[in-house]
Amino acid sequence: MNKRKLGNSNLEVSAIGLGCMGMSYAYGEIPDKKGMISLIQKAVENGVMLFDTAEMYGPFTNEELVGEALAPYRNKVVIATKFGIKMQDEKQVQDSRPEQIRKSLEGSLRRLNTDFIDLYYQHRVDTAVPIEDVAGAIKDLIRAGKIKHWGLSEAGVKTIRRAHAVQPLTAIQSEYSLWWRRPEEELIPTLEELGIGFVTFSPLGKGFLTGSFNKDSKFGKSDFRNIVPRFTPEALEANQVVVELLKKVAEQKNATPGQIALAWLLAQKPWIVPIPGTTKLNRLQENIGAAKVTLTSKELSEIKLALDNIKVVGNRYPEELEKRTGL
Repeated sequence: MNKRKLGNSNLEVSAIGLGCMGMSYAYGEIPDKKGMISLIQKAVENGVMLFDTAEMYGPFTNEELVGEALAPYRNKVVIATKFGIKMQDEKQVQDSRPEQIRKSLEGSLRRLNTDFIDLYYQHRVDTAVPIEDVAGAIKDLIRAGKIKHWGLSEAGVKTIRRAHAVQPLTAIQSEYSLWWRRPEEELIPTLEELGIGFVTFSPLGKGFLTGSFNKDSKFGKSDFRNIVPRFTPEALEANQVVVELLKKVAEQKNATPGQIALAWLLAQKPWIVPIPGTTKLNRLQENIGAAKVTLTSKELSEIKLALDNIKVVGNRYPEELEKRTGL
């Protein structure tokens, strides 16, 4: 697979990474651990270099899974994990105090069975802790060799600028896809100006852009999508117009709708790296294949024109979760 550098940094990763969250958390029944270890290792063998996890996924069990799976390949891969959210009274709360960052890092290093983290993200901005204090703590950990690079997840441009001034950021992780294009307004221009890479999660719209769902689709009891406004029956039906657009382009390119969605992201900027998640080998192979799909400037213009005339129905998060983003 082709490689990309995240912004102006020297961190080189595969053009498409692998989001590992769903292997332990958030999308219903937890898959077999041995099967997920095999899937991660198949990804490495097929050229995937960037693997994304977080201490909060599980919590903790996803890091353990990723650490075990990647142990034989540690020097060939880039492991990204996250700090800043912890469980308290059975609820997720933000905590990015420097002492908590150091505690989180030690736990992640142990679970991932590694001496260093390639890319360490603040999972969500903590309004109780100045971002300069967070960046300062990270700077010390980079000097100590425990972190190679750092980033922020779902942060706003003002916070990004303040953090970057203290310790240069390698990457920002946020949602970006054909049905969530808000990053085009402020985030992407800011990242281009500052030379920061963009790692995009949910590049397939939590599965919607693959064409797998319709208004009659049901999700397991513990599936996160049950509380996502875009996954109500009404929204699923209204947003099929996006999938129809993808299917039309896919037929012309001898590809799948999901591959077109990923190829579109790759075409936006050379420093954008999507991290689609999956628990299925056929989907992994399909996603990897998207790196070979090239959209012409004419095709990209036609897609943009069509998208500009589509109003996506439903918010991407429930109100409570949206409050944590873009600070």
